[in-house]
Formats: sequence, C-alpha cells, structure tokens
Amino acid sequence: MMRNKADNKNIKAALTIATAALLGGNSTVSAETVNSTDDSAWEFDSAFLFYSEADRVSASEAIFNAKKTFEDDEVLNLKLTVDALTGASANGAVAQPNVQTFTRPSGNGQYDVAPGDTPLDDTFRDTRVQINGQWTQTVADDLTASGGVHLSKEYDYLSLGINGNLAIDFDRKNTTFSLGFSYFQDTFTPEGGIPKPFASMLIGDSSDPGWDEEFAKTRIGSEDDKTTTDILLGITQVINRRMIMQFNYSYSMVDGYLTDPFKIMTVVDNDGLAQDYVYESRPDSRVKQSFYAQSLYHFDTTVLDVSYRYMWDDWEITSHTIDSRFRIPLSDSFGTESYLQPHFRFYQQGAADFYRPFMMENDPKPAFASADYRIGEMTAYTLGIKYGRLINNGHELSFRLEYYRQTPTDAGFDEPGVLKEVELYPSIDAIIAQVTYSF
Repeated sequence: MMRNKADNKNIKAALTIATAALLGGNSTVSAETVNSTDDSAWEFDSAFLFYSEADRVSASEAIFNAKKTFEDDEVLNLKLTVDALTGASANGAVAQPNVQTFTRPSGNGQYDVAPGDTPLDDTFRDTRVQINGQWTQTVADDLTASGGVHLSKEYDYLSLGINGNLAIDFDRKNTTFSLGFSYFQDTFTPEGGIPKPFASMLIGDSSDPGWDEEFAKTRIGSEDDKTTTDILLGITQVINRRMIMQFNYSYSMVDGYLTDPFKIMTVVDNDGLAQDYVYESRPDSRVKQSFYAQSLYHFDTTVLDVSYRYMWDDWEITSHTIDSRFRIPLSDSFGTESYLQPHFRFYQQGAADFYRPFMMENDPKPAFASADYRIGEMTAYTLGIKYGRLINNGHELSFRLEYYRQTPTDAGFDEPGVLKEVELYPSIDAIIAQVTYSF
C-alpha cells in the first residue's frame, strides 16, 4: 500500500482550503474579514471538500473549526481536519513502449504498467487526522500575542508542532507589525522502510526464498525524521477607508529526511530503454524564503483581493504565484445578502538543481537526483467561482467549484531514443468542490 507524504502535501496545497495559515496566525486578510462582525461568542465553521485528479488521486476532506471570544477579547480557536486520499500516484519512473513491472513499496507484490502509460501505483491510500489549537490575547496596549499547538497523524507519519506570534499596532491601529515563529517535528515510518539512496528496486516473486533478505539490503532503516523552523515578518497597513495592504517575508529551514521514500527513477540506455529502477536521493536540508504582498480594495459594493508571492530556496527552485478574488454582491432575487466570488490563480515554478526526469546508464552517479515532477519546471492555474449567502440567524452557506490544471515541462532535458515517442510530462487536471457552513 503506497502512502506518499510529498504527494499528500502537494494535493492539500492544491485544495486551497481554509486550513491554518503559516505559523498558526492569519498571514492574509480576506474579503470575508472586511465584512465580519465580532459577536463575542462561539463561532463555528464547517466545510466538506472533494478534490479529484483525472485518473489519479482523489481526496475528501472535512473541517470543523470552533472560535470562542471571551470578555477580555481573548480568543480560543480549535480546528479538526479529517481527510482521506485514494487513487493512483506517479512513482517517478518514465513511460516505456513495453509493459513495465514494479515492486510495491512494502515489498509485497508487484504491479504492471501498460505500454506508453505513465507509471502509477493505484493502491495509493491514506487517512489523516489533524488537530490545531490557538490562543490569542492582548498582553499590553497595542500588543497582541498568540500561541498554538499542532498534531497531525497518518498511517505512517506523525507531525507535532508549536507556534507563536506577536502583533504590534501603531498609528491608531492603522499599521500592524507582526513577528511569528513555528517549529515542527515530523517522523516518517513508511511501509517497507527507508530505501537506500540509488539502490535498485528488487523485482520478482516476493514469495521466493531469500526475498525478504534481499529486499532488506535495499533499506537503511524503518523510520526517519525531519524538523522545520519557520520565521515570519509581516506588516499590515490601512491605506484609506477603502484599501488595506499586507507585506510578509518568511524564512523556513528544514533539516532531516527530505527524500520521498516512495519515488524511484528510471535508468535508461542510449535508446531510451529502461535498464534499472533506482530509489531517489535528495539533500538533507533545505532553506526556503519568500516575499508576499496582498491588497484588498473595497469599491462601493464589490471587493477585489489580489496577492503575489515569490519563493526561492537553496535547491534553486523559484516560483511566482498570483492569486485574485473578486467579491460581487447579488440582488435579493439570488438570495438574501448573497454574493459571487470568481477566483483565478496562476503559478509558475523552476526546477531544482538535482531534478532530472531519468538517469543515463553510462553517466556518473550524482550526489542527489529526483524525477519528481513537483520539483521540476511547471506552470499551473486555478479557475473557479464561489457562491455564498446568509441564511437563518445570520448563518452563511457557500459553495465553491474550481478547475485546476498543472503542466510540467521538460526543463531543457533531451529525450534519447524511444523516450521521444512517449509522454514524459503529462498534464494533471483536477476538479475541486467545497461546501462551507458558518454559524
């Protein structure tokens, strides 16, 4: 049974659901925030989301969030997230003109891939339960502090985290400076163990005598871990009665096991034919930095929300993200206090310096290499619409439907022989549907 943590994170990022912001605090403002009210009582949000990639992974996610505001403006926020993923996940190998056979990550059993098809393991399964708690309170005039905890558990993955944030108001609360910190400790216990970097995948009958002993030679242990430290600096500025802007700088340092234990690479000859399948290898550290800018403008009745994010890291990956929403109120004929909110997001990414779609048989073995398209060159866009309306007692019900398309590119690699005749960089299409109820 294949459970791919990096796939999980990539899918959850694509969902763009209402999960906790970086460092457990609000790193962005929203059109809904502009129009929100404080009832000094419990407020609840619930959502169900469905995400489906064509012929690949599908995800179902349920979220329940509870927020309590106390008399002294202290705020308790609790969130429960449960999601389940099923379907087929790309294993990293390239398509071939012949049938390919692969061993499952557990070492028990094989699966075949038809000629010309992208190698996918269709036993991808995982379930995650995540709990977040956040406490926010005023500690001095114009100074607000926040702290939180995080727990996420999956079949073969455990994540524990803490976070804290300080926000200082200036200029009659028209300017807010924030400083945030978070620390996460993640433990991997993948089914089948941790593969040895660049070890050849063992292929054959798992019931044969000596199979377990030979399979164990391709492993270096049963578990590994990583730590993530994030720092966020932000400033929010009220420009005038219609406009607000926010600017963030974030620094993230990740140390430990960063290789995907379920990803492999194809070793090909000069004709492009597969000669071997080896497990990938990535560096054991990564430093990411990003700059984020967001602006909200309230017209007479509509609200425009536009943001831009630039990310760069020491893996030589860079990315640009433009995200926009436009909230449009509707007349009463469409529902009392209802609105439409079109959404468009564009994403462009460069490749990691160790990314390569395959390895050549006669080339020297590199220190690191991965064929994972998610760290390769790509573009992606999301196009969607949200409809929301107030119902009984001021409760809000909303529906969101979006289309997502991701297009990997060759990043300048030449394809030898038969690889010119197969699709090495297939596009990914997905549908996102979400229902949210706030009360």
